[in-house]
Amino acid sequence: MNNSVYILHDRAILYINGIDSKNFLQNLLTNDISKVNNNFSCFASLLTPQGKFLYEFIVVKHKSGYFIDCEKSQSEEIFKQLNTYKIRSKIEILNLSNEFVVASFGYEKYMSIENSKDIEGFTIKYREDPIILDPRNKALGARLIINLEKLYLSLKKLNLKDDKIEKYYSHSHKLGIVPKNLNKLQNKLFGIECNYEELSGIDFKKGCYVGQENTARIKLKNKLSKRLLPIEIISGKLNENERIYSNDIEIGRILINEEYPFALVKFKDKNFNKNQIFKCQSGSFKIFIPEWLEI
Repeated sequence: MNNSVYILHDRAILYINGIDSKNFLQNLLTNDISKVNNNFSCFASLLTPQGKFLYEFIVVKHKSGYFIDCEKSQSEEIFKQLNTYKIRSKIEILNLSNEFVVASFGYEKYMSIENSKDIEGFTIKYREDPIILDPRNKALGARLIINLEKLYLSLKKLNLKDDKIEKYYSHSHKLGIVPKNLNKLQNKLFGIECNYEELSGIDFKKGCYVGQENTARIKLKNKLSKRLLPIEIISGKLNENERIYSNDIEIGRILINEEYPFALVKFKDKNFNKNQIFKCQSGSFKIFIPEWLEI
């Protein structure tokens, strides 16, 4: 069993508390917050009114409110955005990033912990702190959200050894799930093009939320023609926003060019061949389709 743990210092924790917190989140986010309880957490996103990507996070029930596990580089923006929607809602929004930390460890280790279940999003308490089997894909393992002061004692009790965060990033990228640099995606693609349906991040049966109209229209009219797909660099480097061509036809655009790159690709275009080696100004690369994405 792999006992590695990755301290995700690039993640932030916001906390939304108050009697209106459930309805507040339900009216904003792409997923059904009524499903979130002490035993279940969800992946969700906040879109623009037009349905474009803004932010993504994991929502975890905690006491009388909800933890929002998000990328630290987006946390201040998310905090401000949630406050603009707050209006008269009886909630408080706190940034607890200096107090709480997120740690990730493997699926097998998670399954060895008492009361764990092989259900994506399933949440257990370990010494009162939530451990979540990643709701996007269980191959990403589990996440522990814990007060920084308690972190190393709990890791010791779980027999987990601190490992390099780059291994986690690389694993996530190979799975086809964006590990970092989410800011580079903002307003550049629809939320549904981020594969959120397959990553259990959109509930098409829930009521209204911000961006719901366009998201539902793309789904119902089968208009989904582009998807966010991971890139494997073969040589050189990539340039952000560079267009990708095949047979002189544009079939995509590089959105994240650094370290763990992704492109928005017209996956239904007859000129797109997943086995092809693509060339750009200063490098060559392949675009791969994750196993969990059936297209």
